[in-house]
Amino acid sequence: MPTYSALTTLEGEEAAEALADALERMEPEPTGVGVFEIEDGSGLWEVGAYFLEQPSEAVLELLATAFGAKPFALSELPEIDWVAKVRRELSPVEAGRFFVYGSHDADKVPDGRIALQIEATVAFGTGHHGTTLGCLRALDRLVEAGFVPAKVADVGCGTAVLAMAAARVFPEAQVLASDIDEVAVEVAEANVAINGLDGRVACLEAAGFDHPDIAAAAPFDLVFANILKGPLIELAPAMAAHVAPGGGLAILSGLLVVQADSITEAYLAQGFELAQREDLGEWCCLVMRRP
Repeated sequence: MPTYSALTTLEGEEAAEALADALERMEPEPTGVGVFEIEDGSGLWEVGAYFLEQPSEAVLELLATAFGAKPFALSELPEIDWVAKVRRELSPVEAGRFFVYGSHDADKVPDGRIALQIEATVAFGTGHHGTTLGCLRALDRLVEAGFVPAKVADVGCGTAVLAMAAARVFPEAQVLASDIDEVAVEVAEANVAINGLDGRVACLEAAGFDHPDIAAAAPFDLVFANILKGPLIELAPAMAAHVAPGGGLAILSGLLVVQADSITEAYLAQGFELAQREDLGEWCCLVMRRP
């Protein structure tokens, strides 16, 4: 069965959300509608809809005109099992002492490395993206420097690869992994089981730090937040409230190099100091310390 995508861009979050609402009421009804900020400083937002039946180009044209959007790009998508395709094409990732791989590469795990099996799924965080890689490299440097936290949180954990990496290198630490998405939490729990870390990483459905188990465990000596610019800035006050004073660390990623300064400023305003920064291509990873 063919699938159709209709994508456009326009200025402003409010207009983008309004257009998305209008798309939801189309006939045929879309199977999904998404609204995303284009993280390049342009102020543009992308609105996309997916259909199992070909939508009316005339209706899409009217909607674009009504909301001041660019003309929709309508495409018929090929029938591809994307998860299977990604599994075939992803190669193992090496980040310091960590080796992240899929089950199809189990025979490639080298001796003496901390191996983490992560399957390509609908949740983010296989280790291949520059943001996850940057977080793993930052963690590796902390271990090398002798940093040993007692409590660790992975906020917006996706596949929980970062939480599991922390559980492996800090065997005595309490490790919590949370995500706002129910499916991501299910994927995280599956990965924890696959890697033999049941009982070592607690997976929770939560928005940011908003969960009683997180509140009970705080403050944390180390927090991962591999999300996006907007949520990272919004999370800054809560991060200050949940990271332990006297040297607690927050590893922040999911941000572009051009966004690093504004995020750094948001955390400096909350009393953090910049401990490390690494740029990997267009992506950046920040390590902020709470003195």
